[in-house]
Amino acid sequence: MNTLVENSSTKVPEVTLGFWVIKIVATTLGETGGDAVSMSMNLGYLIGTVVFAAIFIIFVLAQVRAKMFNPLLYWATIIATTTVGTTLADFADRSLGIGYAGGTLVLIFLLVCALIFWYHTLGSVSITTVTSPKSEKFYWLTIMFSQTLGTALGDWTADTQGLGYGGSALVFGAFLALVAAAYYWTNLSATLLFWAAFILTRPLGAVVGDFLDKPIANGGLELSRYTASAVLFIFMLALILISKQKAAKQSH
Repeated sequence: MNTLVENSSTKVPEVTLGFWVIKIVATTLGETGGDAVSMSMNLGYLIGTVVFAAIFIIFVLAQVRAKMFNPLLYWATIIATTTVGTTLADFADRSLGIGYAGGTLVLIFLLVCALIFWYHTLGSVSITTVTSPKSEKFYWLTIMFSQTLGTALGDWTADTQGLGYGGSALVFGAFLALVAAAYYWTNLSATLLFWAAFILTRPLGAVVGDFLDKPIANGGLELSRYTASAVLFIFMLALILISKQKAAKQSH
């Protein structure tokens, strides 16, 4: 009986190098896709947020009701979190006028509260314990906050701090390298390092996405948001199919 429990799986993927590559592409797609709807379609940040929030809820419900790990469904839900994160952060930072720094602080607070409440309720925030509808809901709420925070944090470093898209990408890439080094060469909690890396991949993807579609005068390449999003989507889909991801093993 114990053997069967130890070998059971969750509905989230194993954390491998392929997982992180796909995550970065997904967050970049979320930035260009969110901007395409809110800016290129001229729907605005509020309407864009409403649209993507509805999509996010639909995919989360589908993910929770799924009987087993489905890579395409999982990553579609990740894209939904990162697109709603893009428009929600832009709405808070720009439309509500609280600024990038203010938005970043608010979202850090919300993310920390989500993690604390999750831990207090279920005793762990490890992805290997995401095995019930309740833990899945905590998981996706935490991810949505982390994706939104990443957008605000990326904008804050690139614009307010004047690092630009390239400089910001180097900063977040360096932080990710430090997290990877800590994973291999220290005894820091793997769960803590996972969430640190998960959060940091979002601003990295955000600034890369901005670099692709923002005007040349602002330091971007001014590519079509639709074209960039389509290319990123095809590339991400190819990575998912090639990597043949497996579900993470359940732990207790």
